[in-house]
Amino acid sequence: MVDRERVPTLCQVVLDCTDARALAEFYRSLLGLVYRPGDEPPETGVDERGRDWLVLRTPGGGPQLAFQQVDELPEATWPDHRVPQQLHLDLTVSSVAELEEQHERVLRLGGRLRYDRIDDPEEPLRVYADPAGHPFCVFVG
Repeated sequence: MVDRERVPTLCQVVLDCTDARALAEFYRSLLGLVYRPGDEPPETGVDERGRDWLVLRTPGGGPQLAFQQVDELPEATWPDHRVPQQLHLDLTVSSVAELEEQHERVLRLGGRLRYDRIDDPEEPLRVYADPAGHPFCVFVG
């Protein structure tokens, strides 16, 4: 058993991207997250924060998603392994019907289907690429 007083706490997952604001907006819309105070898009003018580092929080607390601007980022080619995914997010829904509903939302928000296993009786799932090319799964859990 691990001594809980001696382990770090997971704060956030950070995704590199070439357009931090666009990727943050994708996940904000997809997952219902909110910007950390000060990271919201500006009403007018230059979006300085959006060209560097942004943080999204879950409304109820818990681990966050952060977005770090980089100059270039090769898109993961999963399931081909030429450019490995290195990390992916797993998202769950409660039914195949909800998986179908979320499929439409993901596509509407700019995600791309990479792998479809919705007919698997044990674990229906779909793998997508976000607008920056990071893979993520939505499965019935």
